[in-house]
Amino acid sequence: MFTVNGTTIVDYPRFQHRGLLLDTSRHFLDVSIIKQNLLAMSQSKFNVFHWHIVDDQSFPYTSNNFPDMATMGAYDSKHIYTQDQIAEIIEFARILGIRVIPEFDSPGHSQSWGKSIKDLLTKCYSSGKPNGQYGPIDPSLETSYGFLSKFFAEIAKVFPDHYVHLGGDEVNFDCWKSNPNITAFMKQKDFGTDYAKLEEYYMQRLLDIVSGVKKGYMIWQEVVDNGAKVNPDTIVEVWKSGFHIELSIITFRGYKTLLSSCWYLSDISYGIDWPKYYNCDPHNFIGTAEQKKLVIGGETCMWGEYVDNTNVLSRTWPRASVVAERLWSAQNVKDANAAAPRLEEHRCRMIKRGFPAEAVNGPGYCSQEYSIHEPV
Repeated sequence: MFTVNGTTIVDYPRFQHRGLLLDTSRHFLDVSIIKQNLLAMSQSKFNVFHWHIVDDQSFPYTSNNFPDMATMGAYDSKHIYTQDQIAEIIEFARILGIRVIPEFDSPGHSQSWGKSIKDLLTKCYSSGKPNGQYGPIDPSLETSYGFLSKFFAEIAKVFPDHYVHLGGDEVNFDCWKSNPNITAFMKQKDFGTDYAKLEEYYMQRLLDIVSGVKKGYMIWQEVVDNGAKVNPDTIVEVWKSGFHIELSIITFRGYKTLLSSCWYLSDISYGIDWPKYYNCDPHNFIGTAEQKKLVIGGETCMWGEYVDNTNVLSRTWPRASVVAERLWSAQNVKDANAAAPRLEEHRCRMIKRGFPAEAVNGPGYCSQEYSIHEPV
């Protein structure tokens, strides 16, 4: 006679989008490191890898249609992702139940694009003459949109997820203001001196291009803040301070929304800093029940200015797990004191599995400590 103990577990996610952003432009991350991070994500119930793959500093994406973008835009030939490696990462993530959403941010954050694509970036002027500096993508030239059409047609095939992140943040208008050709274009379009309208014009053209290749898009909040018309299935990511007001505004307009403002893990500090991430709730804004439903989740971000292969995993984990619990567990699971021992246990579990998860609760120990081989 055998007796089997029956246990029923009722568990489900509060939010459908539980994402983590890694930046592979400021510092290149090896494929093996990205895979380790994906494994850690799967063990903390994250389900979206937001891959900020390129930026001003480098362009490690190897394009089939524009191979010189990586040849000339990456740090060097060793710091690139081949098409095979990208497919490998996407498949590795898929098996773990993680979507891969790439970000190709423009018209700003695009200096590395212009190293190979002629006349893509705006020429900056001083005293009526080009000064050798370049600004955001030039929105006045039709050649810019011809390039973008061909480029995003490729991206639509390489990355199978329905969504691609198009950025649209932190566009500096100074170079546009200095360029006489753009001044003439502004006059032609009746934009006056409102360069936000020029940015809106560019983003609207880009959004139409991406819609044309049957992709949905995610964007940073500035795009809708500046008045661009976007598709109903657009996902707006709120990242600036004052997110309580921004979430109210964007959801009132009927757009699906993600929150990342309060979850920038790259903003490190000494001591126990994770409770501030734990105490941030995506529904902490004034709005109706219908507006709250439009907040589909959030993302924690590890920007790459000061992290690389040596420290990105320890800097990210287990602090990211705090955000994962906030996005998974019920709204009333919010006691940081009760969460602390769970976080400590999870950290020790990660260390036992081989992840260099850093200490987050002050003095203590794990029964099995993290160790590496001594250097030869």
